[in-house]
Amino acid sequence: MTRPRRVPRIAGGIAVVFGVLTVFSGSTTLLGLLDMGAVVPVVLWFNTLAGIAYVVAGLGLWQARPWAFPLSLAICAATLLVFGGFGLHVARGGAYEMRTVFAMALRCAVWGIIALVARQVRGQTARSESD
Repeated sequence: MTRPRRVPRIAGGIAVVFGVLTVFSGSTTLLGLLDMGAVVPVVLWFNTLAGIAYVVAGLGLWQARPWAFPLSLAICAATLLVFGGFGLHVARGGAYEMRTVFAMALRCAVWGIIALVARQVRGQTARSESD
């Protein structure tokens, strides 16, 4: 496997694992099997459902599909929007857990990086198809 092909596969693998862990954690919390303290329901539901999109985007990136970039970018943008909404909730005095701040910041950073990798893959795919 060449180096240019290895980076998207690593990023895709990270996205899939991140997605599976996100769905597992979110669903166990939603089912009441795991107490996470003062959760913000919108954030919990978003993250749980977004975990499915993480897996799809990761598989697309692993396979160097051109649609992996717009999906990764959409995940990143949606996560930033939910993080902003969460910030408003906190600013208005709503209950929250500090780990949610760190988790959302991590999600934004991870999906920003994955979107950049996916953009490079899309560019490489477009160039190879035009050759």
